[in-house]
Amino acid sequence: MQCLNAMVSPLLLGAINRLIQEEGLSHEKIVRSIAELSRRFNKERSSLNQTYLDDRPLSAAYLQYFLPVNLAKIQVLLNEVPASEPVEGFSVLDMGSGPGTGALAVLDWWDQRRWPCGLSVIAVDKSRGALRQARELWDGYCRAAGLGEIDLRTVEGDLERRAWVEPVRKKAPFDLIILANALNEVHAEASDPIIARATLVEEALSLLAPHGTMMIVEPALRETSRALHQVRDRLLQEKRCTIYSPCLHENNCPALVKPDDWCHEERAWEPPASIQEIDGEVGFIKDALKFSYLLLRKDGKTIVDRRPDVYRVVSELRHFKGEKRAWLCNDSGRSEIGRQDRLVSPQNAAFDEWHRGAIVHIEKIVHKERRGKVSVLGRIEQDAVVRMIRPVRQTDAKPC
Repeated sequence: MQCLNAMVSPLLLGAINRLIQEEGLSHEKIVRSIAELSRRFNKERSSLNQTYLDDRPLSAAYLQYFLPVNLAKIQVLLNEVPASEPVEGFSVLDMGSGPGTGALAVLDWWDQRRWPCGLSVIAVDKSRGALRQARELWDGYCRAAGLGEIDLRTVEGDLERRAWVEPVRKKAPFDLIILANALNEVHAEASDPIIARATLVEEALSLLAPHGTMMIVEPALRETSRALHQVRDRLLQEKRCTIYSPCLHENNCPALVKPDDWCHEERAWEPPASIQEIDGEVGFIKDALKFSYLLLRKDGKTIVDRRPDVYRVVSELRHFKGEKRAWLCNDSGRSEIGRQDRLVSPQNAAFDEWHRGAIVHIEKIVHKERRGKVSVLGRIEQDAVVRMIRPVRQTDAKPC
């Protein structure tokens, strides 16, 4: 059975720890910088600029804490990418790579699968220091894994300007393009950031192979997630791509209807001991991976067949007195669905396993009428069949 708890491999952690030791900063200094960087990421994003990776303490903080977390997020999604084993080679573009976050995640993922084909990666970032770290981490991993030389090329370039495109285009098309935690940091000062960011994604899609996937990962904050939803809608309106996942439709995002709504993921993971230690020191709780994402395609593939009775669960299962409820989404929009405890049956027992991100099938949903008004709350009756089509969490998952 596939393990659904994300982990960061010892090889990756070893490469990161060796580089941090070479930086020569004290543990106390790094921990203070982790707290500072976390504050900027979560509460002061408007003051965040792309040069933090050129600041030595903040860069070390990113390596120590945020890099393993973001590696795990990307690897969770790599297992969702619709890809059969390539024959001739697997080519990847990591845009806004920082210290090679996407590149390293792919390298480890590729190595664990022991694919006989070659791997080639191009990492693009405006920070020369971050690209140096990406090279050192890449080479350190390859040495520890006994891989020899695996093709990594770095391109120093600002994603807000087009100078990076031409040297990269020479190596296109790519089987996978990754844009992780970078989209929200570019074009922040543009007159219309959404159009500018959508244009950047369109440029990237022009470099994608017909069978390829573009992965966009963003923080699970309301502001950054809603901006991603808006970019999604713009891309679909322009018919630049289709959505493989998480969406089960290509209508406008219903999470944008109300200003306080947004859609994000939460995935189980096994935090490394170093992350747990830092959490204890600074009061963080990094017990799950939270992020927003899109997997984009140009061939129309979707994670499951789209049907009106198939939904994605976009909330946790919420417990009320005498019933449970969850929010679902498909091409009919976002809807709240509940099942009363007294109506539990073998047919609908799968309802109790619902969790954020799961894809489910519901045979029948009832909207009851009272005093001439039809309730917006959908109900699952005792005889309605409920199936789990694709879970993303397994409560008894063991480390693998």
